[in-house]
Amino acid sequence: MTRGNARELAVHLIYAQSFTGDEPEHVVSTRLDKEYYKKLSAENEVYEERPSRAQLAYIDSVVTGVANRQEELNAEIGKYAIGWDVSRISRLARAIMQLAIYEIRYVPDVPTGVAVSEAVRLAKKYDGDDTGAFVNGILGTFARSLPAEEVQ
Repeated sequence: MTRGNARELAVHLIYAQSFTGDEPEHVVSTRLDKEYYKKLSAENEVYEERPSRAQLAYIDSVVTGVANRQEELNAEIGKYAIGWDVSRISRLARAIMQLAIYEIRYVPDVPTGVAVSEAVRLAKKYDGDDTGAFVNGILGTFARSLPAEEVQ
């Protein structure tokens, strides 16, 4: 499994957590349970291969991190989503942007450009080109606003 696939799984879990309100640890353990995970492979090719220990650690870390910093991440999205109330942005697009901003801010081994381009890829895959452009605009503006020393 690639880091991109692990990132995609993380988006699924962040999205699921936005509906259930469950603790992120519960969402991760439930969705990544071996039996449940195996059933998901029929729905989406990203579930065909199980994450490695390192990928599981990444997934757990970012899902928990996004849940714990949701207000901060939504405030960043709201700052750059001119004319949009964050609550009007689809849960999926919001989950994708929350993860990207979290990675840019708190995951040192993920370059800013990778976080943005992966977010755009996922937005296009799951919600279409218009959402991809929307996500690109918000995250691009966010990335350009960062001090040079914070951009990787």
